[in-house]
Amino acid sequence: MKILATIFTALALIGHQPNGEEKPLKSQLYVSNHENVLGTSLEFKILSTSEIEVTKAEQAALKEINRLSDIFSGYNNNSEFSRWMKSELNKPVKVSKELFEMLNLFEQWKQQTHGALDPSVAIASKLWHEAALKQNNPSKASLREMISKMQNKHYLLNAADLTATRLDQVPLVMNSFAKSYIINKACDAALATGNVENVVVNIGGDLVTKGSDTDLIHVTNPLENAENDAPLAKLLVKNKAVATSGNYRRGEQIGKNWYSHIIDPRTAKPVAEIISATVIAENAVDAGALATAFNILTLKESKALAEKSDAAYLIVTKEGKVVTSQNWSEYVAPNKVKEIKEVTKSAYAENQKLWDPKFELTINFKFNVIEDNSHRPYAAIWVENEKRESVRNLALWYRKTNWIPDLRNWYRINGERFKADKDNYASVTGATRNPGSYTIKWDGKDDKGNYVPQGKYTVIIETAKEHGTNEIIRQVLDLKKAPIKATNTGNVEVSAANFEFGKKK
Repeated sequence: MKILATIFTALALIGHQPNGEEKPLKSQLYVSNHENVLGTSLEFKILSTSEIEVTKAEQAALKEINRLSDIFSGYNNNSEFSRWMKSELNKPVKVSKELFEMLNLFEQWKQQTHGALDPSVAIASKLWHEAALKQNNPSKASLREMISKMQNKHYLLNAADLTATRLDQVPLVMNSFAKSYIINKACDAALATGNVENVVVNIGGDLVTKGSDTDLIHVTNPLENAENDAPLAKLLVKNKAVATSGNYRRGEQIGKNWYSHIIDPRTAKPVAEIISATVIAENAVDAGALATAFNILTLKESKALAEKSDAAYLIVTKEGKVVTSQNWSEYVAPNKVKEIKEVTKSAYAENQKLWDPKFELTINFKFNVIEDNSHRPYAAIWVENEKRESVRNLALWYRKTNWIPDLRNWYRINGERFKADKDNYASVTGATRNPGSYTIKWDGKDDKGNYVPQGKYTVIIETAKEHGTNEIIRQVLDLKKAPIKATNTGNVEVSAANFEFGKKK
């Protein structure tokens, strides 16, 4: 039985030398996490025999991410893209090779998807955001106006002299393609700089893996998307890109209706028929473009488009139906056959009222943005009973095993039982998350799989930074059969944590 319900990141054990220096006995997996990178979370997984080489590779990748962000960012007024957007209409402007490639990619994919992908969709997104603020759906006239504007040609490209000419004032957004483009380039930079064997760059759930190793990837279930929920699928992928796009993390609420952030440029309306699409392709740009397009196109159109690029896909419809391509099974990890053991006899008294299986505890929290420090802290989340005994470990995040003791409270209880497991440091692909925001659930079971008695429990969130802070949140909750909500004000590392106990949704 695994000690931990989930481990977000892990590192294979390192041999400690008598002089205190760390020297890997063989190739090891190094994992590094950052927040608020390109507006979301970033994870590196690098396989190497040298931590020094891993650091070189990571720094090279981060440098490339920053360089390309300075070109493509629509939020930075000084980026090359922002400056080009302010340029005079109908006047050719010399642009960088990277910006030219980005603009050209949008043109290509707009044609391939028959208008389902279009950088000018930003105006429709703004329309729906403003409608949500007013709590009124956009009028038919305003939708027609948006469609008319989006159908126009917005720029001309000249490959001979690398110029781009703006043709209208319609705002454009490169975010979807830019992220995928940057993932590819960052991975290449890491491999070229450091003496490493394999690199995985995962930005907000879209990732590319290159090198000698096969990466284990969990596909987030759009209907159950807490960090420690069971994945919809487990994949084994080598030298490929994986991307997921869906409407279950971002969108607009107008009245009782939820509208996806993904807009069909041909109708100016949020998509509704598909809630998630995961794609495996040769490169991150193709994977990202197809994943977004598959949320917009019909299943028949998606199948035809995937076959042209030899991509594999998994699509979830609004009814919860899962549709996969014929070649999807090539990447699915085989199920591990586990020995069937006798169910552990519950240690709780027969007269105690046990947790109602229809109920669950949901924990939502967000890491604070700390200037000049994008590294996510080590974190452990667990539950204690009234005797201050640990009954359930919910999550553990770490980078290097030798720093885990810095989670002093968790390590005092669980240090002897801790053991890394390859299944626990799988990559995760899912719809792009907001930076630093996480959801954890507790189903009422202890570490042995038994439902605990109803009563008072304390949820503990401990965070630590290498050579830095150690912070802890303790939230006491009376978990019986009545729904409850509670909020903890947080600390230096974690902003307000929200706790909600009630029936499973």
